[in-house]
Amino acid sequence: MSADSTTQDESSPLLPPSSPSLQTQATSTESAMTSSAIFWKVAAISGATAVGFGAFGAHGLKKRIADPAKLASWGTAAQYQLIHSVALLMASGNPVAASLFTAGMTMFSGSIYALTLNPEKFKFLGPVTPIGGVCLIAGWLVLAFGKRGGPPKFPRF
Repeated sequence: MSADSTTQDESSPLLPPSSPSLQTQATSTESAMTSSAIFWKVAAISGATAVGFGAFGAHGLKKRIADPAKLASWGTAAQYQLIHSVALLMASGNPVAASLFTAGMTMFSGSIYALTLNPEKFKFLGPVTPIGGVCLIAGWLVLAFGKRGGPPKFPRF
């Protein structure tokens, strides 16, 4: 037998057809890696923004806003954004938790920032703050009770 006759090409009737589940699994894995990398970048940008907003609140905002309660609210928003940016880094491989953390940070911290800067203009955002808080809590609960796959797998860039 020649070496050519012992190897079979993919169109051979002797080989099983390609498994669609393997193809689907590969596509799903590629998609998960893509969303994981996106959430990782969102978390890093959010963390940098939180540090910047925290510094602005501690230094620049004091010149504009004299109310200590408003300054404290700004600090709380920056703190929650920073904490949940780190949580998003760790949860970047879990699309449900990562989506909840992203939505929660945007709604919770974002609405507080806007309401602190201009409460009259952004009055409509008042009800958004607790919805964002619920999203943050839900993200933690998804991590606690969702399917566990072991320690997080960080994306490679």
